[in-house]
Amino acid sequence: MTKQWLFGASLLMLLGCQEQGKKTVAGPAEGPKKVAILETSVRLDKYWYDGTAEVSSYSLHQNRYRDVHPGEAVLVFVTEDFLTDKQVKNEQYRSKQSTAILKMNAIRRFTTGIYDYAIMTSVFAPVDQVQFPFPLKITMSSQDWCGQTFMQLNQIGSQYRAQVFSYFETEGDTDQKVPYTWSEDALWTQVRINPDALPIGKFSILPAPFYARLQHRDFSPQRAEAVLEVYQGGDFAGDQLRVYRLFFPELNRTVEIIFQAESPYVIEGWTDTYPSAFDGQARTTLARRKETLKTPYWKENSLQDTTLRNQLGLSQFLY
Repeated sequence: MTKQWLFGASLLMLLGCQEQGKKTVAGPAEGPKKVAILETSVRLDKYWYDGTAEVSSYSLHQNRYRDVHPGEAVLVFVTEDFLTDKQVKNEQYRSKQSTAILKMNAIRRFTTGIYDYAIMTSVFAPVDQVQFPFPLKITMSSQDWCGQTFMQLNQIGSQYRAQVFSYFETEGDTDQKVPYTWSEDALWTQVRINPDALPIGKFSILPAPFYARLQHRDFSPQRAEAVLEVYQGGDFAGDQLRVYRLFFPELNRTVEIIFQAESPYVIEGWTDTYPSAFDGQARTTLARRKETLKTPYWKENSLQDTTLRNQLGLSQFLY
């Protein structure tokens, strides 16, 4: 790596307080599976085109500092039309540079002692994986009582442009290039689009920005190994579950995504095991699905719609 690369990538490490086209319904070429993706034509199930989004709530136990902290998570999946040049939602339909996507918004909220975290990741994954094998855009924002950080990846040719905007002095505002390749965040939408095209074996992958944020790691491709198999563990209940298990040998980190074997491949939960940056002890983040609603949530914004949060088992108020 060049000094410029190391300098730019290291600025992603975020510190804690004690550290310095045609309208559709609104609302993933590196690695061993590249050929499989390019040779696979996928049509999303009609499940995704009924005018609603899928909203799932999860109980969350988050590895952070020297403990595993309580919290909750929400995964929102919805189809949209997306402008490929501006890389924003196609709302006015004045441009033909548009493609259908499956968008994921992943929200994680958890407390750490007196204060709390709110982390949100958005993935914009085209359904046409022949033309667009990986997401066009990924964003991540993180807020805690110390400050906030925002990161955005935009596909430009054979690279992602990775921009970071941070409150913290040691990070500043950075703008770097990383490969347009597999990213950890893309795995989640790939599960929902076509899990059989997930990368397996040994390959290189960009870790999730939120992991780099919590662990103060450089944002750069990492060696990984992955398997896709029948789930046989005891942490998740259900028939015909599958697990995608991703291991980062240099990070000593294992991520598991557990999902239903049949379309639409509902995600039942996940685990994320890695040693803490604060005491070196390995702990496991665990999330289990509580409830799922198919709903046009963007319309349900009145006081009476608060009952839907009760159905999802979510807190009435944000932390």
